[in-house]
Amino acid sequence: MTNKLDLRPVLRFVTALKRNNNRPWFEAHRADFEVARTQFENYVAALIAELSRTDPLAGLSPKDCIFRLNRDLRFTKDKTPYKPYMSAYIAPGGRKSRRMGYYVHLEPGNSMLAGGLHDPEPQQLAAWRAAIHRDPRPLKKILAGAAFRRYFGEVQGERLKTVPRGYAKDHPEAHLLRLKSATAIRHIPGAGVVSPSFLRQSLATFKAMRPFLRYLEELG
Repeated sequence: MTNKLDLRPVLRFVTALKRNNNRPWFEAHRADFEVARTQFENYVAALIAELSRTDPLAGLSPKDCIFRLNRDLRFTKDKTPYKPYMSAYIAPGGRKSRRMGYYVHLEPGNSMLAGGLHDPEPQQLAAWRAAIHRDPRPLKKILAGAAFRRYFGEVQGERLKTVPRGYAKDHPEAHLLRLKSATAIRHIPGAGVVSPSFLRQSLATFKAMRPFLRYLEELG
């Protein structure tokens, strides 16, 4: 595990980009972008190397995982051309994978480490609810674990106002059934991102997340 990672250029660049989100500024500061991108790639490479010890990530590269900075402007009124953050999804198959994996998001004031059912397909959400209805104990054991509570507090996600159709309104696990997404999220302050221990903390966070992701993976 390398100790030479320096993510300060990442936060500096995306902070400035947020204030100057236009192509002329970006081109004038492309050298700063290249430095920031290299440091972020180094961080993602280190994560892949360590996570590969327990996850099937053989052959995966940072470029497979890192999202492009350019925004898709086709279907939005916001025409700013760049995302004011750097992010990656580390999973078998990389950023386009539908497999469970580890999400990294570095943005001043909104950095996070996350994973789970962020934007689930209907069949994934149906499988989640069916498993909870059938036997909630395996999931509740994971969510009640000391490591999960320490790093994530509780499972997060937008909720329906009422229990979904097909389940009793007074179902004992209504708070879980009402979820429209189910994620484990650890928010990281800026000082945490630039700390020399951030890589180690990232790996500890993802280790605590792993039982939750494996539970979701097994739902099919």
